[in-house]
Amino acid sequence: SMYSIVDGLFVSNYAGKTAFAAINLVFPVSMGVAAIGFMIGSGGSAIVAKTLGEKKQEKANEYFSMLIYTSLILSIVLSVIGFFSIEHICRAFGASGELLKHSSTYGRIMFISQPAFMMQTIFYNFFITAEKPSYSLRLSLTSGLINIVFDYLLIGVLNYGVAGAAIATVIAQFASCCFAFFFLIGKKVPVRITLL
Repeated sequence: SMYSIVDGLFVSNYAGKTAFAAINLVFPVSMGVAAIGFMIGSGGSAIVAKTLGEKKQEKANEYFSMLIYTSLILSIVLSVIGFFSIEHICRAFGASGELLKHSSTYGRIMFISQPAFMMQTIFYNFFITAEKPSYSLRLSLTSGLINIVFDYLLIGVLNYGVAGAAIATVIAQFASCCFAFFFLIGKKVPVRITLL
């Protein structure tokens, strides 16, 4: 939600009403895909926490890793589908002309980072299982600040409009996802990703 609010704030002030409408048209599609990440993160973290409570460390790591790898593959497939079909999706929502152009641009760029966005939502749930619940909040705020900085630079300074908003969000999502991933493959957490 923070990404949508920040992008909307900068786009509405620097790029105009049509560009703002384009973001509001496309962002729910992105959130729909990310909702799968929320589902996997919420349900998966419960299974992994239960397994950890049974003192089955390796089994918990296997469950966690399986969920992460399966989610990554699924998110890549959905991203490719979304990237190539976003214009049709926008047309189905009633977009045409300038609105279609802006919404398709924003959507295509957003689908590049959809795997990172989906994994980010999963990782946030697993920080609780990894006994680091405050990391979710810290990472969410940091990601939001990264988005604000790049929105200002790309929209306010360089005048890239909706493309700048999408690129800023992509940068923030990848940064957040990478930090969480490297934290969760470390050896100082109760559950971690095991490499194949």
